[in-house]
Amino acid sequence: MKNNTLKKAILKIHLWLGLSSGILVFIIAITGSLYAFQEEIQDYTDEYRFVIKQEKPFLFPTQLEEIARKEIPNKVLHAIKYNGSTKSAEAIFFHYEPSYHYIVYLNPYTGEVLEKTNMEDGFFNFILDGHFYLWLPHEIGQTITASATLVFLILLITGFILWYPKNKNAAKQRFWFKWKKGLKWKRKNYDLHNITGLYVLIIAIIFAITGLVWGFQWFANSYYTVLGGEKSLVYEDPISTIKSKTVDKPLDQIWTLMQNEYPEAKSIEVHPPESASSSIAANANPEEGTYWKIDYRYFDQYDLEEQKVEHLYGRYKEAKIADKLMLLNYDIHTGAVFGIAGKIFAFLISLLIASLPITGFYIWWGRNRKSKVKI
Repeated sequence: MKNNTLKKAILKIHLWLGLSSGILVFIIAITGSLYAFQEEIQDYTDEYRFVIKQEKPFLFPTQLEEIARKEIPNKVLHAIKYNGSTKSAEAIFFHYEPSYHYIVYLNPYTGEVLEKTNMEDGFFNFILDGHFYLWLPHEIGQTITASATLVFLILLITGFILWYPKNKNAAKQRFWFKWKKGLKWKRKNYDLHNITGLYVLIIAIIFAITGLVWGFQWFANSYYTVLGGEKSLVYEDPISTIKSKTVDKPLDQIWTLMQNEYPEAKSIEVHPPESASSSIAANANPEEGTYWKIDYRYFDQYDLEEQKVEHLYGRYKEAKIADKLMLLNYDIHTGAVFGIAGKIFAFLISLLIASLPITGFYIWWGRNRKSKVKI
C-alpha cells in the first residue's frame, strides 16, 4: 500500500514537472541537435576559413593585430588565433559588457583580410542563443534554461522509478517494442515514451549534468568538489607588475615561444594585454575539434616571466582527474570527445530526448480525455 502511494506521488511529480517544462526541454534538445555539426558545416560552406599552404613563415601577431584593428576599430581585441598551415588566422574581438563578438579572418602568410563576421548574427548563433538562453536576455534566459535542465534531471530519475518493472513478466514489455497488429496508437505512444526514455537515460543524465555545470555556478562548484577538485573555477588573468624596463614586442616573443614549445599544436592563441597590469595569456591545443587538452600559459607583459594561476585553466600536465573531467565538460556535452561518431551519437540522442516531452504530453492528453490504456 505504501509503495502504491509513493509511486502515485512520484507519478504526480513526474507529470506536473513534465507538463511545466516540456516545451523548454524540447527547445533545448532540438537546438542542441541542430548545433551538433556547426563546425563541420561551416568548414564546408565558408571558404574563407581555409588558405593555401605556403613555404614561408606566418606573420607575427602584432602584424595581424594592426591589420585587424583597422577592420574593427575601437573594440577590445581578445586574441589572435593561428589554426595551422591550411587554415586562416582569427583576430577575435570579444567583450561581455557591452556585448559583442567579431572575428576577422586573415591569411596568416600575407595578412589579407578574408572575411569579417559578427558572431552574434547568423543561423548557428541563433540556434546557440536558443540552446543557452531561449532567445531571452542572457541573465534571464540562462536561469530559465538551467532550471529547466535541473527539472529534466529530476524527470529522468522519477521516470526511471516509474518505469522500473514489478516482475519479470512486466519487464518484457518495458525493454522492447512488441506491437501486435491492431494495437492502438495510445499504447504505442506509451511504449515510445517509456522504452525510449530507458535507452537514452544514461546519456540524457550526462547531458543534463554537463549542461548544469554551465547553468548554475553553485552546481559547478558542488560537482567539482564532489569529484575532488581543489582549484578555483573562476577564470582570472594574473597581474603584471608595471616596470619601467620592458621587452620589445612581447606578444611576438610569446608567439615565438609557443611555436617552439608546441610545434605539433593544431592551434595557438596569444592574447594581447588589455591593460597596463594585464598578463599575456597564451594557449596551445594539441587536438582539432576538442578543447580539453589545451595548455594555458600566462606571462608578465614587461619581462615575459611565466606566471602561475590557482584556477582550473593552467597547464594540462598539472591537471588532476577532477580537473580533467571539468575540462572535458564541453567535449562530453557535444560528443566531440569521441570524434565525429560521438557527435552523430549526441545528435541522435538529442532528437530522441526531444521526443520525450511530445510522447509524454500525449500520454497525459489521452488519460485526461478518460482514455483507457492498459499498462
